[in-house]
This record gives sequence, structure tokens and C-alpha cells, in this order.
Amino acid sequence: MLDMQVVVVPEDDGAGRVRVLPDGADPGAPEKVDDLAGWMAATEAARAPRWVLPSAEALYPDLLEAGVRLSRCHDLYLTEGILLAFAGLPGRPRNLAAAWARMHDLPEPDDPPPVSRTEQPALFEADRGPLPAGADPLDAAVAVHTHQQRQIDETPQPERLRLLVAAESAGALAAAEMRHHGLPWRTDVHLALLAEMLGPRPTSGARPKVLAGLAEEITGAFGLVGAPESRQVNPDNPASVVRAFARAGIDVPSSRAHVLKEVDHPAVEPLLRYKELARLWVANGWSWLDSWVHGGRFRPEYVVGGVVSGRWATRGGAALQLPRALRTAVRADPGWKLVVADASQLEPRVLGALSGDNRFAEVSAATDLYTTIAADTFDGNRDHAKRAMLSAMYGGTAGGAGPLLAQLRKRFPQAVDYVEQAARAGEEGRMVRSRLGRTSPPPSESWRALMGSADPGTEQRSREAARNWGRFTRNFVVQASAADWALTVLATLRRRLAGTEAQLVFFQHDEVLVHCPEPIAAEVATEVSASADEASHLVFPDTPVRFPLQAAVVDCYADAK
Repeated sequence: MLDMQVVVVPEDDGAGRVRVLPDGADPGAPEKVDDLAGWMAATEAARAPRWVLPSAEALYPDLLEAGVRLSRCHDLYLTEGILLAFAGLPGRPRNLAAAWARMHDLPEPDDPPPVSRTEQPALFEADRGPLPAGADPLDAAVAVHTHQQRQIDETPQPERLRLLVAAESAGALAAAEMRHHGLPWRTDVHLALLAEMLGPRPTSGARPKVLAGLAEEITGAFGLVGAPESRQVNPDNPASVVRAFARAGIDVPSSRAHVLKEVDHPAVEPLLRYKELARLWVANGWSWLDSWVHGGRFRPEYVVGGVVSGRWATRGGAALQLPRALRTAVRADPGWKLVVADASQLEPRVLGALSGDNRFAEVSAATDLYTTIAADTFDGNRDHAKRAMLSAMYGGTAGGAGPLLAQLRKRFPQAVDYVEQAARAGEEGRMVRSRLGRTSPPPSESWRALMGSADPGTEQRSREAARNWGRFTRNFVVQASAADWALTVLATLRRRLAGTEAQLVFFQHDEVLVHCPEPIAAEVATEVSASADEASHLVFPDTPVRFPLQAAVVDCYADAK
């Protein structure tokens, strides 16, 4: 059976137009479909084609609401972003009309603002984005898809870029499904936690009781109880904190936590505690709960490839920065379980696989990579091993990391040389790529002007700017390649879980959560491990480096750690 591809362009009132693209054949005739969701459901059941969509983010949530699940797709919008970055043109519009315009040297319309799913009134909307100038949208989608395939074929390693595009497109489907299913969230547990840590819910504009008490304690520690309001310490205002320390004879450059931890003063402990609790109140307090949790589910809006490295982002909700304290509110439904899996020390392992350092591969078998590196190279000192690896990947040598990095370089020269070559490329203004071809943005024109300046007064600034960009590209090759692997795991696991009741409900960087009926939890955990093995074979087919993905079956997210 030929690999069937179907280009889809939605129209108003649940209708749409489609064109079948069987592999190796000319496009079929366009077809008008009055019930697009019904037609896609029937075609998916019969042929499971690869759906070519202008944007899965715009279309797929409507299909999910109509009970339609797609097995795979090619997302024109996300693919255009990958290809633009590959060509050194990041930031250009990625919508269908813009892609068509670039093919015909026409002005490129801007990308439309993201669709708010809470405000969407109808099934499908034809006017979500700009229309291709002088072209039928379906014809334009077919042409852009063909052009994208040609661009991929012309790259030095097209099979890798094809895998990246497939994984990115599958990620778009998974992101919509995760929002559709939602992360199980116990509102009563969250409220009890807030009451325990912050006190009763305050009135609008007031601090919670615990924060108010800490603010008084901070003021007292500076000896300012009863002082005029202008001299009171406002722990929410960094300048107020800095001034208070200055009056106490202590010069601090900022009120950041890492700075305060180096200060010996009775106000430091309540200030640090205040910062921690204030962050919880502002980011995940009562207002957050009102806005984001409904019907026992937290439904964040994921942005696939929202970071240049390929990591995801979110629009509101801060789903990718959930504090550990709140994990206790993430609990499986009765009769269900959470399968929680995260990759152990993913980025160092990725560096070993990227570099082909066989010595590094020898120490990757253990679950705790830092412990084995410590035993091999740092006389059993795990902290030294971790600091050396982080220094290699991020370019820092402060705090005694320099000698540790030298030891690491001596033991694993290929691994360290790989990131140092990436750093040199960045310092010279060149782009670098992930394992599958995701590409770093080029430095800005102002950076290039500074590098090309003949003014002796800018020499120090230009050296510093070059080093900073080199640190970025040094980490990019590792972090983006880790994102390649994690996204491939997600796409593979999604395929493996198809046809079961298991639901992917959360994904961040190197961690995935599945919500499933208790009887199949062990099977799901096995599929998680198998997905990691399959992704490793796809992304790093020849490496002996091991990528363990530890899965725990729990009732509560907090119990997985």
C-alpha cells in the first residue's frame, strides 16, 4: 500500500477542502468536504494517512473536540520554522501565506496571533491566518509541502531533518492532546497547601498572612520597626532591599537569592523565605488556580519548539516551571495511575553520543552518570564530576571549575573537544546544528559590527561578546540535540500508546507523564522504556552510550521523586 498523504485546508462551518497525495503520483483532484471532521475520521480509520496541515495547533484541537484522533501529520508551519532556521533566516513568518509568498518573491504577511482556545466559538475558522496572495489556499498548501520536501532532500543529511520534522509534527499533535486530556489536578490539595504555606486567602491587594509576617520580621531585622514608611523595607522591591542593606553598612549589587546567601545578616533568612513563598503566591497561588484548573484538570497551552533549542514553552500557566511543592496536587483519578519517567543526566549522555567518545560511552552504563565519572576521573567526588561536566557544556570556569574541566578534557578529549569546537564556531559568528539539524540563530548585526570594529576601545567588549556567543553555541549543540532525543521519545511513545486508554498528559524537556488505568500501568511503563530505546536508535543509531528513562508508577506526581 502506498504511503498516503492528504493535504487539508479548513473552511467555515465545519467544512474544508482536501487533496490526496499518494506517494510517487501527481496530486489528486481537490475535493470539497462539508463535514471535514467526519471525513477525516473515516479516512484515518481506513488508511491512517500522513495529514498535511497548515498548522496542527490551529486545526487539531477542533478535531479532538469532535472525537477525531490523528496518528501522524506534517505540520507546514513548524516545518517552515525549522527550514528557515536551517537557512539562517530565523524569525521570518512561518504561516502558509508567508511560505507561499517567499516562493514567489512576494511580501510576506506576518504570522497571526495565537488562537485562544477558550474564546473560539465555532468548529474551524477559515480566517485564522492570512491567505496566500493570488493563490488558492489548498493549491498553496500543496506547493509549499512540495517545496519543503525538496528543501529537505537538498540538505547534507536529509534523513535526519526528515526525522526532526516528523517528530516536531508529532509533538504538535501530542501537545494538543495533552491540553485536551489535561493534567489531573486536585484543587482541594492545592488549596490546603496554600493555606498551610501562606495562610488564608487574602483580600485583593493584600499580602497573605505568612508573607505579611515575614515582611514585618525583615523590617525588624533591619531595626526599622516604627520607622517612617519611606524607610520601611518592601521585600517585593529589590531597590528597597538593597538600600536597607546599604544603611546597615553592607553593599550588595542586587537582592537576588544567590547574592543574599553570601551575606551575614539576620534579615537574610526571612528574605529568602519570603522570596520563595512570594514566588508560589504570584505564580501558582489562588488566582492561578482560578484561571488554569477546571474540572479537576490543568490544561496549559504548549508552544512546540517555543525555544530556539527546540524545547517547548507555554502561553501562561507556567506549566514548565511547576514548583516541587505543587506536585502533590497532581494525582491520578480513582482506578488510574500516573506513569512518570525522566531521563537521567540526559545532556551529558547526549554529549557523549554526539562526540563519539568511546571512553565516555564506557561510563554511561550506570543510571547515575556523575557517580561513574567521579569514580573514573575524580577520585569518587561526585560534585567535582558534575561541576566539570556542567563547565564543559556551559563554558563556565569560575569557582575552581577550570582545573576540573582540565581533568575531564584529559580523560574524555573527544567529548570536550566537541563542545569547544561549537564554542569556536559561535565566536566566529557561524551557526551550529543539533544532531537532527535544528539550527542556532546567527548573531545579530550589532554583534557583527562590534566584531568588525577597528576601534581599539571596543576590543575588550568584542572579546567578551565573542565569548558569550561561543558559550551559547557550545550549549546549543548539546541542549538542542537533547531536545531532538526527548521529542523523538514523545513521538514514539505516542505511537506506542495509540489504541489504549493511556493518555499523555505532561511533557517538559526530559520528563513525561502518562495517565492510565491501573491494570495497564505496568505495560505503559514498559512502553516508556521501549520508546527511549527506539528513540536512541533513531537519533544516535551507532552510539554505545546508554540513555536510561526511568519510569515510576505512582498515585501522586510528588511520589515519583
